Amino acid sequence: MSSRAETSVTARARPDPRTKDLAKRLESGEIAVINHSDVDLVAADALIDAGVVAVVNAAKSFTGRYPNLGPLQIVRSGVILVDDVGVGVLERISEGEVVTVDGDRIVVDGEVIASGHRHTEDELVAAVAQARASVGRQLELFAANTLEYLRRERHLATDSPDLPPSSVQFRGRQTLIVVRGIDFREDLAALHRSGYIREMRPVLIGVDGGADAIVGLGLTPDIIIGDMDSVTEATLRSGAELIVHAYAGGRAPGADRLRELGLQYLLFESAGTSEDIAMLLAYERGTELIVAVGTHNSMEDFLDKGRQGMASTFLVRLKVGRVLVDAKGVNNLYRPVVKGRDIALFVVAMVSSLALVVAVSEPVRLWFRSLWLWLRARIGW
Repeated sequence: MSSRAETSVTARARPDPRTKDLAKRLESGEIAVINHSDVDLVAADALIDAGVVAVVNAAKSFTGRYPNLGPLQIVRSGVILVDDVGVGVLERISEGEVVTVDGDRIVVDGEVIASGHRHTEDELVAAVAQARASVGRQLELFAANTLEYLRRERHLATDSPDLPPSSVQFRGRQTLIVVRGIDFREDLAALHRSGYIREMRPVLIGVDGGADAIVGLGLTPDIIIGDMDSVTEATLRSGAELIVHAYAGGRAPGADRLRELGLQYLLFESAGTSEDIAMLLAYERGTELIVAVGTHNSMEDFLDKGRQGMASTFLVRLKVGRVLVDAKGVNNLYRPVVKGRDIALFVVAMVSSLALVVAVSEPVRLWFRSLWLWLRARIGW
């Protein structure tokens, strides 16, 4: 068992109740202080990618409500995770203040300001297994909520939505929609390596933070759509057309940020998720094929996002299904491996080719004879 000294870390800390906002300003080697119940995989990856050495959570990172893999991902990456320390920690720790995580205690200037539960990998593996075994009740509630929303949102599958006046040409082209979901960067990179984007030149749509992944490959999205809360300012200024997701009644949280930045935008008022309306936009504008990366399409995905049902996603996929290709997990489909036998055959082929050239080319034979005579003269043969 590790001693307390071996499980402590001291670093600058940054608190924020919104994990995705915090991830944007975290620097490598810092401590993240969050208030995030059931930390999802996307949030976990964002914290790990930021290079944090510890995560202090005011809430429970794993409640057992469903088999949530985010906390396990954090711990497996070597990051310390101390849980359920209470919301007061967000007020006690200032931005950039030096904090010590000592076992399960949070220490500032030698004073213990909070304590919680320090997670281990073995414990979380067991907790995930137990949650999977008892997920039936959660599935029942999820199905009931889905059916309830299906009655209210069925127009998504039957009606033609009021589309924003986008200037992007969809007809005759394929559309690649990138959503900030599990393994979305890896799946997008796999498509990029395959040559699909270069050869097909699809319309590129980034849903919120998915747009940053497109820019990360050296590409420019044609459209960024969503709440605009998880997209970097640099990406918003990349020249993409900006479409803010407005909810029923016209509420559009993302519009405030774009107005503050002085950026022009369009509104798309619709029920459902931002990835749903991205698919609707492409479909209604006449795209030939929709290739979706990072999408949410399972109960666990939706519970990770805090949604209690997936009615809108189910209805939208019913509508666009004939042109939809879900590329989630495509990076695991095939990984090319160079075998030793192939390398040996390649070397043999090169040597054989060289021998053939020497055999049929008089200038090359002359060069080799001259080299041989020069070597004999140098070593005195």
